[in-house]
Amino acid sequence: MKEDALSRWLTHALGRAPDDPLLYRRALTHGSHGAETYERLEFLGDRVLGLIAAAWLYERFPAEPEGSLSRRINAIVSRETCAEVGRAIGVPDHLRLGKQARDDGAVASGNVVGDAVEALIGALFLEGGLAAAEAFVRARWAGLVDGQAQAPRHPKSALQEWAAANRCRPPVYTIESRAGAQHAPRFTVSVALPNRADAVAQAEGSSKQEAETAAAAMLLEKLR
Repeated sequence: MKEDALSRWLTHALGRAPDDPLLYRRALTHGSHGAETYERLEFLGDRVLGLIAAAWLYERFPAEPEGSLSRRINAIVSRETCAEVGRAIGVPDHLRLGKQARDDGAVASGNVVGDAVEALIGALFLEGGLAAAEAFVRARWAGLVDGQAQAPRHPKSALQEWAAANRCRPPVYTIESRAGAQHAPRFTVSVALPNRADAVAQAEGSSKQEAETAAAAMLLEKLR
């Protein structure tokens, strides 16, 4: 019965009925649960997603230079974006986690959910080839690609540019704390412009990079 429920969800979430549900069950299995984990599938899916996104952006924005396309693809294939897609299709409800990982909140971890989405793309590629993986990515990432009126600037880059344009010293990032288990960490990071007493912000994330990005975005919003 559980396998039937998984197959029904996969069909709805991925747009394709699975030929081998066990492959997808592995794509949803965290290392805390057992030996058969999503790690190899995530490795594959990460590369497949990058290829699909690069070809899609090349086609969708024919007049843009490489730098703009790079900024677009960085936003599309980021762990945060994969986690956003994963939550939208219900991945957290189907993750297979060990008891300790579940108690530690790994089901809500952007790293874990994002990894599982990439693993699902890897499983789709193995079972249905590039066409199956691309159909899923184009369906679930369409709003993110078409919603980019301009090539987005990474918040850290944008903050650096703001500081330079406003004669401020470069932003300084400080890790304030690290909490949580190894597989579900929470970082608190602050960012400040040294010669601006009011230019300080703090944010959390499931990785140092994610927390720094969130802090930079928060400070930019404050400065604007």
